[in-house]
Amino acid sequence: MIELEGLTKRYGDKMAVRDLTFSVRPGIVTGFLGPNGSGKSTTMRMMLGLDHPTAGDVRIDGQHYDQLRDPLKYIGALLDAKAMHGGRSAYNHLLCLAQSNGIPKARVGEVLDTVGLTSVARKKAKGFSLGMGQRLGIAGALLGDPRILMFDEPVNGLDPEGIHWIRTLMKSLAGQGRTVFVSSHLMSEMALTADHLVVIGQGRLLADTSMAEFIRQNSRSYVRLRTPQRERLLDVLHQAGVTVVEAGNGTLEVDGTSAEKLGELAAEHHLVLHELSPQQASLEDAFMQLTAESVEYHAHSDSRDAGYMAPPPGAAGADGAAGAAGPGWGESWQQPRKGA
Repeated sequence: MIELEGLTKRYGDKMAVRDLTFSVRPGIVTGFLGPNGSGKSTTMRMMLGLDHPTAGDVRIDGQHYDQLRDPLKYIGALLDAKAMHGGRSAYNHLLCLAQSNGIPKARVGEVLDTVGLTSVARKKAKGFSLGMGQRLGIAGALLGDPRILMFDEPVNGLDPEGIHWIRTLMKSLAGQGRTVFVSSHLMSEMALTADHLVVIGQGRLLADTSMAEFIRQNSRSYVRLRTPQRERLLDVLHQAGVTVVEAGNGTLEVDGTSAEKLGELAAEHHLVLHELSPQQASLEDAFMQLTAESVEYHAHSDSRDAGYMAPPPGAAGADGAAGAAGPGWGESWQQPRKGA
């Protein structure tokens, strides 16, 4: 179990993390979400003793990280898949970790097999693709067979098979009663993996709740209806005190009434329905709704809004070729708008 109590981190005038208090419980996958710059990485680094908090406390199974006698046997973490010696083979990288943490040599082969890297175990890590590096980082996290696992963007660089594999692995680890804490920007994947969510914005805790409750609280759920007897259905719904929103394409939207009740009401009045479908927002929709005021970096859909001007047709690029977009091209044509 991971416990945070009033965790705060300040870098000069910048408050990166503000009074975070939450627990990461065993037996479930807990997702850690937040916009860029929200303090997620800083929080995870403080959990592992890589950064020291300005105030507050974080404990791993009741102890500070630096008090753990064999840390890899308590908590395994993947924060940066590139944090390895590129000149070492995958096997030797893991062997160094094992020997420095009192882990049996046989465990190296086991985790290499688990992550699917046995065939490249003797190859140097610097030649690995991004996805292979991720698998090696995950192997390192699993090496001590820990009760707690932390993953930061674990599916980064993985192909669809790899994404399905890591999702299944995390659910399996949680099913064994382990604590699994995972940060990711892939909302569709998080929705399939996490049971519980911790959401932060600008270093503050915004939500600490189940996946289902998070979506329910931060999005609109409704029932969509379509019928060739639209006017009759509207009359029936109004008489029943049901509030209806007339959407485009002849569809009706109803809030606050279940699809079952609407279906029974239509059947009672012998109305034909071509569609009766409950609609619920995605995790991404709910996340965007909750964190809208906490986003630090905003992109512009129109390049002119960012003070950017495209080059005139046929303009020479940095390499002298007409229309080329070589290095320095954007610099030559990046000009502020009037009044900017």
